[in-house]
Amino acid sequence: MVIDLFGLSDSEVRERFPEVYQHLLQTVKVERDANRRASYRKAWWVFGEPRKDLRPGLEGLSRYIATVETAKHRVFQFLDGSVVPDNMLVVITSRDPFHLGVLSSRIHVTWALRAGGWLGVGNDPRYSKSRTFDPFPFPDPDEAMKAEIADIAERLDAHRKAVQAAEPDITLTEMYNVLDKLRQGGALSEREADIRQRGLVLILREYHDELDAAVSRAYGWPQDIADEQILERLVELNAERAAEEATGLVRWLRPDYQIPRFGGAVAKAEGPALRLVAPAEKAKPAFPTEERQRTSRIYAILATAPGPLSAADIASRFRQGRRVEREIALTLQAFVRYGDLASHDGGRSFLLRRVA
Repeated sequence: MVIDLFGLSDSEVRERFPEVYQHLLQTVKVERDANRRASYRKAWWVFGEPRKDLRPGLEGLSRYIATVETAKHRVFQFLDGSVVPDNMLVVITSRDPFHLGVLSSRIHVTWALRAGGWLGVGNDPRYSKSRTFDPFPFPDPDEAMKAEIADIAERLDAHRKAVQAAEPDITLTEMYNVLDKLRQGGALSEREADIRQRGLVLILREYHDELDAAVSRAYGWPQDIADEQILERLVELNAERAAEEATGLVRWLRPDYQIPRFGGAVAKAEGPALRLVAPAEKAKPAFPTEERQRTSRIYAILATAPGPLSAADIASRFRQGRRVEREIALTLQAFVRYGDLASHDGGRSFLLRRVA
C-alpha cells in the first residue's frame, strides 16, 4: 500500500491526517532530511517524486491502461484509478477500451517487439514510450468498428481478471506462456495443462483471435498479414500521419484532454496555418498517390462500411472527390477479379466477401 499525499501541503496532512503525519515523522522525515535531492528533502511527506505530466492525465479517470515496462509478454490491462502506478509500469492515460484493444492486438505487439529494446537476465522485451507508443499510428475506423474492438477488449480484460480472482496462484505470465505453447503446437507439462484448464486459456486464445481479426479490419489489412508487412505498413502509415499533421490535421486520442493542454504548443511549433481538430471535425484526407496505399485505403473503407459502397461513395470520402472516382472504380473491379469483393447489382456497388 502507498501513502499518497500528492497535492497536499505538510500542514494540510498534519491537520487532516494526524496519525499519518506522525507515522511519516517517525519513519520517513529523518531519511529524507539527509537525501541529496532537494525535491525529496523539501516535500518529505510525498511518496517518491510525482510525475507532473502523469498526474493531470490520470485526474478524473476511473481506470487507466498499463503495461509492465520489461516483461516476457506484452500485456496491457486496465488498472483501477485508485491504484498509484510505480516506476516499473508504463501508463497510458485512457479509459477507452478501444485503445486497450488496439494496444493488445497482434499488430501493436509486433510493432512493440521490434521498436522496443530488450533487458534483463531473460532478455525480456522492454516497452518504451518514446520509441514504441509515441510513433505508433492507431487505426481510425468508424464508430461501429471502434465499438466492436472496445467490446472484445472489455471481455478480454474481464476474463483475465476473473481467472486471477478465482485462481490466485495462476499468474498472467503463466497464462500467456501456455497460450504461446498452444499456438506453437508444443506439448504441455502437467502444470501447464492444469493452467490451461483452470486458467481458461482456450477462451483467452479466442478473445485474442477475435481482437486481432477486428483490429486488422480496422486498418483494412488481411488478418493473416505477415509480421514484416505489418511493420512496413505501420511505417508508411506513420509517414502519412506526419504529413497530415504538417497540414493541420492532428488525430488526438483524447481530444477533450489534449487539445486544451497541448494544442497551443503544437500550433506554435507548426505555425499559424495549423488547424487543430477533434475526430468529429476531421478534414477529408487526400487520395494516396502510391498504388499500394490506395489499395489499402480503399480496402479499409470497405472493411468498416455497414453495407455495399459504390466508387462514388468512396470517392466522396477523399479531398479530390469525383476526380478520383474512375481510379477507385478500376481498383474495385480488380478486387472483384481477385475474389476479394462481390457486387450484386452489376458493378454499381461493392462489398467484401466474408469468409466463414
